[in-house]
Parts: sequence; C-alpha cells; structure tokens
Amino acid sequence: MDVLSDVIGTVRTGRPNAARVAWHSPWGMRFPEVSGVGFQVVLQGSCVLTVEGEPPLHLGVGDIAFLPNGQGHVVSESTGSPVEDLCALLPHGRTGEPAGPVTELVCGPGGAGPRFGSGTAGGAEHGEPACVTLGGSYHTCSARPHPMLAELPRLVHLPARVGARTELGAAVELLGSELARPRPGGDAVVPSLLEMLLVYILRAFIEENRHAASRGWLGVMRDPAVYAAVQAVHRDPAHPWTVAGLGERAGLSRAAFAKRFTALVGLSPLAYVTWWRLTAAGRMLQEDDAPISAVAARVGYSSQFAFANAFKREFGLSPGRYRAGVPVREVPAGAPSAG
Repeated sequence: MDVLSDVIGTVRTGRPNAARVAWHSPWGMRFPEVSGVGFQVVLQGSCVLTVEGEPPLHLGVGDIAFLPNGQGHVVSESTGSPVEDLCALLPHGRTGEPAGPVTELVCGPGGAGPRFGSGTAGGAEHGEPACVTLGGSYHTCSARPHPMLAELPRLVHLPARVGARTELGAAVELLGSELARPRPGGDAVVPSLLEMLLVYILRAFIEENRHAASRGWLGVMRDPAVYAAVQAVHRDPAHPWTVAGLGERAGLSRAAFAKRFTALVGLSPLAYVTWWRLTAAGRMLQEDDAPISAVAARVGYSSQFAFANAFKREFGLSPGRYRAGVPVREVPAGAPSAG
C-alpha cells in the first residue's frame, strides 16, 4: 500500500460510525472525546462548532470540520444556544462511546445497535430543519499512533469551495444519501464510503498546506526523495534495509539522505525502519492468527527472540500478550521509540 493508506490502515481499529442528523431549533449537542478521529459536515443550513481552547468555528453548507485526535466538541445553532450533553444521554452514563448525534442510532439499546443511521434532534421535530449535519468517528489504536495524525492541528477546517475537491464532495453526497435512505447492502457500502471520506479529507488537508513549512510528515508527503524511501519501507518491511540502500531509492548519497530524512521524519532512517516493522507487526498480530514466528519473519526478523524483545520495548508487553488483548501502555503519538 502507499504511505497514506498504510497510516490509516495501521491506526484504525474496529468499525467507523456515522449519522446524518436533521437539527430543529433550538439545538446544540456536546460530543465527548473519543479515542480516534472525528468529523462534522454541514449538508444544509449552518452551525457553530466549538472546541475548548479554540475560537468558535462557523460552518456553512459543504464545510467540513475534522478532529484528528477525537477532541470533545459542541455543535450548535449559535454560540448562545442551549446545549445537551451526549454523555448524559448514553445508556448507563457511559462515556467515550462512538460520537454520533443520536444515541439510539449510534449506540443502540445497550450499546449494541447499528453504527449508521439518520434521525432528528433538537427542538420541535416538524417543518424544515434549521441544519442538517453528517458526523462520525473512526476509532484508532492508542498503542499504534502515527506521527502524521499527531502533527495535524486540533481542529482542521476545510471550507467549501465551488468547483474544488470534487471527489470529497461526491463522497459526502454518497454517504449522506446512504444514511438518509437505508437500502440493501448499506452495511457494506457505508464503511467503505467512510474510509473514502477519511482519505479525501487527509488529501485535501495535504493539498491545502502544500506551501506550508516543510518539516514533519506533511514535508515527507511533498518530498519525492524521502517519500520514495518511506514508501519502499512500507511496501517491504522485511527487506534488510540499510541507509545506503534507502538513499539509493531516494536518489541521494548516504549522508545527504540520512540528513534529509532525519530532518523531516524526526527519526534516523533505520530507527524509522524498526518502528514501522513493529507497528506493522502489531497490526498483523491483531488481524490474523499466523504464528508469532511467521509475523516476525514478515517484518524482517529471522529470530523470534529478537522480535519479541524489540516488540516489548516498543509496546511494553510481549507479542503474545498484545495479541491476547492485554491493555498496553499508550505511546505518545509522534514519539516512537528508536527500537
């Protein structure tokens, strides 16, 4: 896979959720923080989205608010509107559930219901709604954070622009339609559309910031030489990579490549290789039942013992315990160990 697809595939866990909601005046909802990323899109009308510590964000039709780290937020008719707390509406007072606007749609009775749907909320539910939003979240694994997401602002605003980002607009329209009118096959279609929407949002942000500072992962995505090396590591983590070999992929001398790579990524080339191998292994351990020795070989370790030691340094527990679902220590995003 390409680097952006790998970033999404590695950090994502479980199924995403989404709800299309028609809001009737007066309305306002406070969404809890989630372990993942969230989004809100305005399909009709306008609203205000507020994140603590950030100025209120006024959203109109077609505007997208993206929350890369799942920040709690308020979506309301105006800054002075009455606000309900979603946490108080959740069954048994649970918090941190999927951040959907309608409890019955997103959580279901006892938390076991559908993850997708459409509904109404707010004041009197008759007549034209004051606003229609499309919101949802993607849960991520705290043990496998990727620095690309950590580098994004707490709140990303992608304003609607006539004739721009047509693919993103099409994904929003298709997703909104599927949620508004459930049809056979929806449970297969909606998750794919949500994955597509996440890719298009990240693409749009990268494009919007193509002239911004060159350091970090945005810089990696725009640097053909370093990107080529990172892409090679992602496509074949088991290869016995050397700095010289990666430099050759980048079309640079060993010294020039190492300096450029470290300046952008924040890790030396071989430290990144180690981190990616272990991160990819973590995903494999949770997604299939291959023997640990086979997982080790697939990410470049000829010795299961060496793999287990490196894995424990990165995640704080053995591969077997990780696979068994034992809680791991949270790894600060953007600060992978040097392995």
